[in-house]
Amino acid sequence: MADTTVVRFSFEGEKFEILVKPDPALEYKLGKKKDIAAILVSEEIYTDSGKGTKPAAEKLLKAFNTEDQTEIAEIIMKKGDLNLTTDQRRKMIEEKRKQIVEYMAKTYVDPKTHLPHPPLRIENAMRDARVSIDPHNNIQEQAKDIVEKLRSVLALKSENLNLEIIIPAQFASQSYAVLKSVGSLKKEEWQNNGSLKAILEIPAAAKPNVIDRLGSITKGSASVEVVQ
Repeated sequence: MADTTVVRFSFEGEKFEILVKPDPALEYKLGKKKDIAAILVSEEIYTDSGKGTKPAAEKLLKAFNTEDQTEIAEIIMKKGDLNLTTDQRRKMIEEKRKQIVEYMAKTYVDPKTHLPHPPLRIENAMRDARVSIDPHNNIQEQAKDIVEKLRSVLALKSENLNLEIIIPAQFASQSYAVLKSVGSLKKEEWQNNGSLKAILEIPAAAKPNVIDRLGSITKGSASVEVVQ
């Protein structure tokens, strides 16, 4: 049926399937929809949806550590392969391409300048090198493979920086949450006046974004310096 498609997942040789609505399921895969109930045709878990065969309860428990069918459906949607139409596959590949380019722009730098490459430069290099994108595979793992393929046309290096950051007291609490979300806090010292002094390790390419975010929160009053 045109209004139904299959998501397949394998675990230790055992196969599991769920029936879903094609377009909502694609939106779920792309992170644009979060309600699993809205994409399921039914909550049934199958070993072969075409034949209507279902797995034994102990096989579900072994593969998913639960017998709750909604939880199992969420795992299958997250880890399984959605049977895509040609148009859906194209859309998913383009979305994954954008995510990979964004990740690379935030993670890798030009080793000569220690600055990130603009996303458009990365995207053009990927097209010139005829890099293929797998719509299902992990972004970080694909990025590592793509970097190797691009080395002949685009210099890319993953490098980290340590930033010494001083945040005035009135902005310290809000800024602290941002620091923890963008990098690894190597050191933090809360001063007697309530200000925060911290050493933050980040990918070098993320530096402009970190400075912009802190500048926005602190109205430009934060001090940020690169340290060894």
